[in-house]
Formats: sequence, C-alpha cells, structure tokens
Amino acid sequence: MMVTALFLTFAILLILGAPVGIALGGASAVYLVGSDIDLAVVPQFMYAGMDSFVLLCIPGFVLAGNLMNGGGITDQIVQFSNRLVGHIRGGLGLANVTGSMVFAGISGTAVAETASIGAVMIPAMRKSGYDAPFAAAVTAAASTVGPIIPPSVPMIIVGTLTGLSVGKMFMAGAIPGLLLGVGMMLTVWILARVRNYPKEPWQGFGALLRASRGAFWALLMTAIILFGIVGGYFTPTEASVVAAIYAFVIGLFVYKGFTLRDLPAILLESAIGSGGLILLVGLANVFGWILTSEQIPQAIAASMLALTTNKYLIILMINILLLIVGTFMETIAALIILFPPLLAVAVQVGIDPIHFATFAVLNLMIGLTTPPVGVCLFVAANIAKISLGAITKAIWPFLLCNILILLLVSYVPALSLWLPGLLFR
Repeated sequence: MMVTALFLTFAILLILGAPVGIALGGASAVYLVGSDIDLAVVPQFMYAGMDSFVLLCIPGFVLAGNLMNGGGITDQIVQFSNRLVGHIRGGLGLANVTGSMVFAGISGTAVAETASIGAVMIPAMRKSGYDAPFAAAVTAAASTVGPIIPPSVPMIIVGTLTGLSVGKMFMAGAIPGLLLGVGMMLTVWILARVRNYPKEPWQGFGALLRASRGAFWALLMTAIILFGIVGGYFTPTEASVVAAIYAFVIGLFVYKGFTLRDLPAILLESAIGSGGLILLVGLANVFGWILTSEQIPQAIAASMLALTTNKYLIILMINILLLIVGTFMETIAALIILFPPLLAVAVQVGIDPIHFATFAVLNLMIGLTTPPVGVCLFVAANIAKISLGAITKAIWPFLLCNILILLLVSYVPALSLWLPGLLFR
C-alpha cells in the first residue's frame, strides 16, 4: 500500500513540475510517515549518500566549468569549431556538435553544455538561416556528449555507488563519446544537404590557426585532467581541484574574461549548482533505501533473470528499461536507484562492469533529450524561444542516431574496454 503511495506521490510531484530532488524527498516523506518509521532515518541516509570522497569531484569540475565559461572559453571553442567545419554544408550545425565535443572535456554535464553552447550557437544559427527547431535540436542532442567524454559527473556517481575505478570509466567513455559526436555530425550533414542549409565561406588556414591558438588552453585543460589521472599523478578528486585552479589562472590572465570582482558571483553559482547535485544524491539515496527495503530492485533483477539468462537479451532489456526511465527521471537519481541491482544482473550474465557502466550512462544521457521531460530539451527550447512540441519534432533524427550508437556500444564491448585496458594495466 505504502509503495503505491510512494510512486504515486513521486509521479504527481513530477507532473506538477517539482524538481526531481523535491519529488524524491516528498515521496520518501509520505512513505516514511505512513509506515510509522522514525524520520530520523532521513538525515542518516541523506548523509550516508553524500559522505563520499569521490563526490568532491563534483564541486571541483562545476567550478572549473563555470570559471572557463566565464572566462570566455565558450566563444573561443565556438570560433575554433566554426573555422574548422563551418565551410561545409550545414557548417554551423557541425560546429555546434564539434563545440560540444570540445566543451565536454570541461563541463562534464549535459545541461551546462546546452546552456553554454546554446546561448552562442542557437542565435548564430538562426541569424544564418537555420530554422529555430533544428538549431535547438542540434544543441540539445550534442550536449549528451558532455557526460560521456571525460570528465563525467554521472560516472563519478557510479564510482561512488560501486567502487569502480573512476579513471577507467573516464577512459571507457572516450571512444563512445567520439562515436556519438561523429554520428550526430553525419546526421547534421545529411539533413543540411536535404534541406539546403547554408555554409560559411572558407576563411583559410591562417584563420583556423588563429582560432586554434584561442582554443589551445581549453584543449590543454582536458589533456591535463586525463593524463594526470591515467599517469597516476592525481586522483579524479584531486584532478577536479587542479582543473579549477587551472581554469582560474587561464580565465583571469589569459582569456581575461572575468576579473577578481566577478569571482564571488562565479563561486556562488558553482556552490548553488554543486549543492543542488549533492542534495539530489542525498535525497535519491533515501528513496533508494526505501526501494531496497521493499526489495523492489531485487524483484526487477529477479524478473529479468527469470525471463532469460542470455547476455545479449539482458543487454537489450536493460537498455529498454533505462531508455524508459530516462524519459522522466533525472540521471543521477536513476543511477542511484537502478544501477546497483542492474549491475548485479549484468555481472551475473558475464557483462564487464566498466562496459555496463558506459552503456548505462550513455543510455540515461539520451533520456535528457527524450520527450516528455528531457531537461536539455527545455533548456534549448527556452533559448530558441520555441515550444516543446517544435523541438520534439526536430529532435527525432538525432535520437535515432544516438540510439544506434548506444546499441553499437552495448554490443561491442571493445569500444569501451580497449582504452582502459591499454592505459590501466
């Protein structure tokens, strides 16, 4: 009875537009009050969910992304991407995807990427003759690359939940992230030719060289993070601090996009963003404890294994489940609630944990651009000043492309395991 009340409250709060964290907390409160359980368990399990050294990565990477964004890095990335591919048919759309792939090494979150890249690219694409729904759809779809190409906030959460190596998961996402970007660029190019979208004039190698100099420091930041972790010079948590210090120095002295007077506002924005994510982790942990105590994840796992123990069918079933969940639940909440039981199923049928983590995170990223409640759709539609219906119609070619890449990554383990196996021995 109380389990029904739990899910019903959660669904009602989501429909009413409450943030996912509030929906999880509200539903948990209804269950606990109705079950006569001491509410003292709420802070206990919230703290247990947030008390992790690995989670310190989140404030570090969020601050680094905000410092680099405030320092003018987004404009430099967009300019470099435009000089690189802008002369091809649909060039601004290609530059949008390329910019997201570069920015992915800084932000680690899809929503931040949609807001940052979209604020620059959507108005530019509209001005150049692209229709608004297409511009918004490209921006939203390309943002899903952010949490796949390292660093990745969802993979940090997975490491916290399971003890899997965050460094290995970062490397596991590199090739799938590149495939995702290339697949979306191909989709943009095909649509651009069919619809005769414009292209920019070729500016010459001199302009490309100048733009690459501008984007050099952003690319170097990604290299420092990855090679530092892989080389064993620092942990992912320490890497986030190094990234924040680097971003502060480059944003202040090289790009000169902000001054010391702007720093308090950037710190406040980062604190609010990080606090929201970590609070969500705590509330989702309470919700997850309730589900575990009711043995719901175990029931899901048992049902899957009762149907089949075939590895390939299990992969398909997990993908379908996560695609459905990703359409209405926030990524971090979905990972905390579903990842542990699904990982147990995956390991039982012989799926490598790192491989499973890669396609599970990729799956939930696709959910951020899937109607009806894909968060990135709302952000991009708001920037483009169009309705959710308009962007929903325009996003389908990109969703189909991303699902094909998901199936490829799911059924070809080498795409996610080769690089970690090469670098971590």
